[in-house]
Amino acid sequence: MLKAFKNHINENLPFLKEGKLLIAISGGLDSVVLTHLSKQAKLHFSLAHCNFNLRNEASNADEDFVMHLAEDLDVEVFVQNFDTEAYAKTHKLSTQMAARELRYDWFEELSEQLKFDYILTAHHADDNLETFLINLTRGTGLEGLTGIPQVNKKLVRPLLSFSREALETYAKANNIAWREDATNASTKYLRNKLRHEVIPKLKEVNTELLSNFEKTINHLQDSKSLIVDAVSKVQNEVVSEEGDLIKFHIAKLQQLSNTKAYLYELLKDFGFTQWKDVYDLLEAQSGKQVFSKEFRLLKDREYLLLTRISSEENTNTIQVSENTKKTETTLGDLLFEEVETITETSPNCIFVDKDLLKYPLTIRHCKKGDYFYPFGMQGKKKLSKFFKDEKYSLLEKEKALVLCSEENIIWIINKRGDNRYKVTDKTNSILKITFQK
Repeated sequence: MLKAFKNHINENLPFLKEGKLLIAISGGLDSVVLTHLSKQAKLHFSLAHCNFNLRNEASNADEDFVMHLAEDLDVEVFVQNFDTEAYAKTHKLSTQMAARELRYDWFEELSEQLKFDYILTAHHADDNLETFLINLTRGTGLEGLTGIPQVNKKLVRPLLSFSREALETYAKANNIAWREDATNASTKYLRNKLRHEVIPKLKEVNTELLSNFEKTINHLQDSKSLIVDAVSKVQNEVVSEEGDLIKFHIAKLQQLSNTKAYLYELLKDFGFTQWKDVYDLLEAQSGKQVFSKEFRLLKDREYLLLTRISSEENTNTIQVSENTKKTETTLGDLLFEEVETITETSPNCIFVDKDLLKYPLTIRHCKKGDYFYPFGMQGKKKLSKFFKDEKYSLLEKEKALVLCSEENIIWIINKRGDNRYKVTDKTNSILKITFQK
C-alpha cells in the first residue's frame, strides 16, 4: 500500500510534498495509518489530537497513545482538551455535531497561527460510501451524492481512494498498533448501522462495490460540473444584484426548461429547507415570503427578492437634538445646517422653518396609518398611498425612514418633504437638512 500511496500523492496531490501539513489524529486505525504512510513518504507534518472527554479513561488513553506515537516517530504533536457536552448544551447541538465543530475550528485556528498549508484527515473509501448512503436516506440533492471532496480549500483527504480493509491489512503487515473506539461497534448512530449492517450485505452482493461506487461518484461529479456550467449561464440572465439585495426575475425563471431545478441550484446555499414553499412563491401574491435561518425570500411583483435577515428592529428610533450637526441612519447620513437663504431643493435636501420644530426630532421607520402633507400639494396623504404611487417595492417600504417632529412627519427621507414645515415669508430661522449616502 505504501507504493500505491506514494504514487497517489505524486499523481494527484503533488502539492503535499512541499507543504507544511497538519494531520488530524484520533489514535484509530485510519489516522494512525495515514501518519505512518506520511512518515514513510517523507512528508513534512505535525499531529493534532482532540480529547473530547466523552469516554472517561478511554479518552485519556487515546491521548497518551498519540503522544507516544509522536515521540516514536519524532514528530511534533498538539493536543487540545474540550468539554464537549457543555459546548453541545450551550450551542444546542448533538454531541457528534459539537465535536465536529470544535475539532475543525481548532484545526483552522492551529493552521492560521502556525502557518500550516494543509490539514489532512484520514477519511477513506468506506467513509465516502457511508456518507453517500446517509445523504441518500435523507433525500439530498445531487450535492450530497457527489461524495466527500478529496480537496476542499486547505482540507485534504489523501486516503479517500483506499478502503478500510486495505488500511487494516497494511497496519497488520507492518505491526502498526492503533486504538479501538468501543462506540464504533454500537449501532446507535446511523453511520455505524450502515457500516456494520448494510454495507457488509452490499459487499456480499457485489465484491467490487467500492470500485464501482468510485466510478459512480466520478460520473455524478461530471454531471455536477455540467449543472454548474448551466446554472452559471442562467444566473447571468435571471439574477441581478443591487447592493445586498439579490433579485430573481420570475418570468425569466418560468421560461426555463426546469424552473424548480434551477431555482434550487440558485438558492441552495442560503439555508432554505421548505422547498415547496420556495417554489410556490413564483405563483404567490406579492408580500408572501419564506425564511431560512439567515435569509428571507420575498415575492414582490415580478421578482423574488433575497435579503439577509436584519437584526435591527423596525421599532427602533433615533433622536436628534437641536445642536446635532450629523446623524447616521440605516440609509445614510443626515446633515443639519442653519442657513440664511433657500437654494434649489431636491429629493435629498429640504429646507424647513426651524421655529416650527419640536425637539428632540425622531427618525423612525414608517407605521401603519402614517400620513403627511406632501410639499407643494394641498391636503394630506397616507404614506401607504404615497408609496404605491411612487411604485415602492415591499423592501423599499420596509427600509423607508421618516424624520418627525413629535408625531408629525417632516420628511420622508430622501424623497418628499411636508408642507406644514415649509419656509414662508414669516420664517425667521431656516434649517437645511441634507441626506447623503
